[in-house]
Amino acid sequence: MDTANISFGVIALLVFMALAFDFMNGFHDAANAIATVVSTRVMKPHTAVAMAAVCNIAAIFVFELKVAATVGKGTIEPHAIDYYVVFGALVGAIAWNVITWYYGIPSSSSHALIGGLIGAALVKSGPSALITGGVVKVVSFILISPLLGMALGSLMMILVSWVFRKSTPRRVDTWSRRLQLLSASAYALGHGGNDAQKTIGIIWMLLISAGITKTNEHVPYWVVVACYSAIGLGTVFGGWRIIKLMGQKITKLRPVGGFCAQTGGAATLFFATALGIPVSTTHTITGAIVGVGATKRLSAVRWGIAGTIVWAWILTIPCSALISALFWYVGRLVL
Repeated sequence: MDTANISFGVIALLVFMALAFDFMNGFHDAANAIATVVSTRVMKPHTAVAMAAVCNIAAIFVFELKVAATVGKGTIEPHAIDYYVVFGALVGAIAWNVITWYYGIPSSSSHALIGGLIGAALVKSGPSALITGGVVKVVSFILISPLLGMALGSLMMILVSWVFRKSTPRRVDTWSRRLQLLSASAYALGHGGNDAQKTIGIIWMLLISAGITKTNEHVPYWVVVACYSAIGLGTVFGGWRIIKLMGQKITKLRPVGGFCAQTGGAATLFFATALGIPVSTTHTITGAIVGVGATKRLSAVRWGIAGTIVWAWILTIPCSALISALFWYVGRLVL
């Protein structure tokens, strides 16, 4: 088989793997957008999933491709990117997603992908492979996004409590249920806008390394459509194992708390996407839920559960990096 045929076959395989990761991202992270709206019984699970999927895909018309540019051109030096790096990164991210999904742990698909890229690039070219500024920006938001989500969730809860201070509990509940439909839609829109672009970025990276697309050219539109469609389909199939953990085990939520958490989380996602920073929807909504719970009293937050989630966050990048480094070697043998 000649080189051109091998190259085309490898590119097709890696694009398929990237779209599979994107599908899994929607599957794995569907709970982030709909956990609170389902656990507060504002929407039935299947209705919530359909709404989230539509909003995931609709994000294609709302956000610029700034996150895709960061992933595709802002984290790894072009000289360090080849088929094996992309292969190792995708396998590392997919493997970590499967492990955490199986155990019902809400880890970050986003940081699994970044960890995979870092691990494969380091084993190929060493520290010079990394664009320090881009990596620092992404890693710093591991801490910033949940803290910002927590702050905005708390602020929303305080604001809503003040606005409805003279209202009956029944009136507050009625309005919260209506508003939660909007907040859940906004969060799903932010999820699609930030997360689909990470896969767009890695396919863009692959096409640039293969010489199909130049660095100064726009990403092909078929890549954009395919990635947004894949994450929407993944959301349709949903990650039911994680919904209960996200929606009620961290802290008991009423509709007003669900609305405040999702609004704070959505605002964080919109802000990060506008800046071109790939963030974790899992980290963001978890921080917002903790912030809402903490406004009642600190004991309302089940810190043991939250601590388990934090450990999953801490381990995501090194574990996915280790797996991707291993599969970089495997890729050299099989591709």
